[in-house]
Amino acid sequence: MPEPAGVRARKLGQALRRRAGESRTLKQGYHWLVDRYRKISTEVAGLRARLGGRDVRDTGVKPENIIWIFGSARSGSTWLRSMMEDLDRHQLWEEPMIGRLFGEFHNQAPESDLRRPDFVMADATRKGWIGAIRNFVLDCAGYARPRLGADGYLVVKEPNGSMGAPLLMEALPESRMILLIRDPRDIVSSQLDGARQGGWMYQRKENDDWKRRALPDNDPEAFVRNRSKKYLHHAGNAKKAYDAHRGPKVLVRYEDLRADTLETMKRIYSTLGVPVEEQELARVVEKHSWENIPKEEKGEGKFYRKATPEGWREDLTPEQARIIEKVTAPLLEEFYRSG
Repeated sequence: MPEPAGVRARKLGQALRRRAGESRTLKQGYHWLVDRYRKISTEVAGLRARLGGRDVRDTGVKPENIIWIFGSARSGSTWLRSMMEDLDRHQLWEEPMIGRLFGEFHNQAPESDLRRPDFVMADATRKGWIGAIRNFVLDCAGYARPRLGADGYLVVKEPNGSMGAPLLMEALPESRMILLIRDPRDIVSSQLDGARQGGWMYQRKENDDWKRRALPDNDPEAFVRNRSKKYLHHAGNAKKAYDAHRGPKVLVRYEDLRADTLETMKRIYSTLGVPVEEQELARVVEKHSWENIPKEEKGEGKFYRKATPEGWREDLTPEQARIIEKVTAPLLEEFYRSG
């Protein structure tokens, strides 16, 4: 028998009340979630503001314990990082090329792209992608050196990524920076020697096209000009980063490091505010001295060639020296005015 109308009406009313109750519960849950989200967002925003807008994630690598080595290739960065890596609580990150990854892309972007808001590295969204670079560096460093420890220092040798030094220092303003400068005439002279057929650079290159195009025996003046431009690009951007950096930083000339290695190392660590015992510095200076490199590993065409400041006077022709001096004049005049 069909239910009486009164019974059906009563059941319908109960069903409607249940649904209304469920709806209120859902609304209450929704409002609770929104409220919690707002509170958490406010707390995170406050913390980010106190940290200067930086990310608050803990990747295991303290940004203030990162020590960057910027400058250019053949500036003595391998020697310097060897001494630093051998110190207690130091680990090395060997040329990760993060500076090249971001710097080369940004530097080559046309002005029209930089002004276009949808461009991934647009001026309008700079704060966002600078923060993304920070997160990328810290995450990659954490994966690369997971056992660094809370009190460890990460030495990043990045001469060939120096074109991105301004972006990296903007993203990690509390990190420490070494600007390593060497006379560009000695640098290009060293590269000229290494790139000749049979030299260490020539042997390392697997690209036959590079060997044909860059072989200095064919057109040494063109090679010298190209390398001088590359030096200016790398060292010039490193200098821009150094000038703008507000964290611990130190300027080191290769010639000073070579003339009095221990005193220069003491100055580096004192200026950067990293405590290292003098006997520890003396130990690594002795261990990695030029004199302790095996004789068969040094000389013409080898990675360890001369380590003699102003050796370019014997190696370059007057025309080659003139080319380098003209191209690199902005840095040469600042650091080697008497040269």
